[in-house]
Amino acid sequence: MVKVLKTSKVVIVLSGKYAGKKAVIVQNYDQGTSEHPYGHALVCGIEKYPMKVTKSMGEKKVQKRSKIKTFVKVVNYNHLMPTRYTFELGETVTSAVPAFTNSDVSVRTEARKDLRKVFANLASQRYKGGKNQWFFTKLRF
Repeated sequence: MVKVLKTSKVVIVLSGKYAGKKAVIVQNYDQGTSEHPYGHALVCGIEKYPMKVTKSMGEKKVQKRSKIKTFVKVVNYNHLMPTRYTFELGETVTSAVPAFTNSDVSVRTEARKDLRKVFANLASQRYKGGKNQWFFTKLRF
């Protein structure tokens, strides 16, 4: 069987607080771990999408409407739906992952904050550059 859920694959979260939100797989764990004994993935996604911007809007309003709020979460494979899209992750995002797997809770929370901040910067650069447009639009259903 072909492995579909790979790193940098865009997925849609199907259940929980972030249901219907788009996310990118940062690290996948097919065999599971001792804490999560099932197939799961570490995902970074967009919690609040940027709003529509027009030419007539001022610079301040454009900045405010272009903000992106992100999230980081460990999600079971059963709650992810893969899409045909990919989102290239930079070295800065993948380098933050080893600290996330640490057993110490305080180290993990700091790693989560760092990973969220790094992904937010990457996402805002991609949004302003006009790349990966589908990823930055709200899912309509």
